Amino acid sequence: MNVKIITDSAADLPKEVLEQYQIDVIPLRVYSEDEKEYLDGETLNSSTLFSEMRNGKVFKTSLPSYDRIHSTFIKYAKENVPCIYLAFSSELSGTYQSTVMVKNEIVEEFPEFDLDIVDTKCASIGQGLAAVKAAILANEGKTKEEIMTQIHHSINHIEHIFTVDDLQYLVRGGRVSKVAGFVGNLLNIKPILHVEDGKLIPLEKIRGSKKVLKRMLEIMESRGVNLSNQLIGISHGDDIERATELKNAMSEMFGCKDFIIHSIGSAVGAHAGPGTLAIFFMNSDNN
Repeated sequence: MNVKIITDSAADLPKEVLEQYQIDVIPLRVYSEDEKEYLDGETLNSSTLFSEMRNGKVFKTSLPSYDRIHSTFIKYAKENVPCIYLAFSSELSGTYQSTVMVKNEIVEEFPEFDLDIVDTKCASIGQGLAAVKAAILANEGKTKEEIMTQIHHSINHIEHIFTVDDLQYLVRGGRVSKVAGFVGNLLNIKPILHVEDGKLIPLEKIRGSKKVLKRMLEIMESRGVNLSNQLIGISHGDDIERATELKNAMSEMFGCKDFIIHSIGSAVGAHAGPGTLAIFFMNSDNN
């Protein structure tokens, strides 16, 4: 590998995928109500987080620590290894801005350090798919320019379609009003959202869990291109049964064969809540 791919824990990639493609991960931080600090995916797993959230506990999140960003970058600066860092959307986190500042500091000491930092405008496995595709090219020995071209194509064409099981978590995050959240839960309304230019944008409101899954697949059918040949992402908030239901439906409807299915991490999950379901796919032929 002549280029090192780095991302952060908001990419929600399974450990086996990170190891397979040799992707480094910088963890975001999560804080409990008593201000105890956890590292996403390292000292707090999502199943524990969701269990606590179901019991009424509230968590806050923060960008990665300066020390963790610095120690990751300085390692490759000293080894003179070219790197690409794929960051969580700048519309949802300050991670991108922080890593740029740390890079600028390191370059003063190591002016030859070749690091590109990309604001993916993506989240969860949408960000993860971009990192995996970049890492595949890096492992094939492609040039940095070729990898960057693929990254920019990926982040411009990855669809994020998701729903949440309980609107209260979006209410806490300021995504919907308290009244809308209360009425929505009473009426069993499930919102469908997507990511547009790095922001979470409401798409539709559907009544009932079964109908919302059907509608997500309809959206996938209308937006996706060459789905049978894609690597598809499915993330879930401690709900592997419905994630598997989506996978089976995609295989039957679209002929999808390759999947990354994983629980949403603690940093993303603290805002989305248990029961969240998300699908990620490309709306372009270049997969």
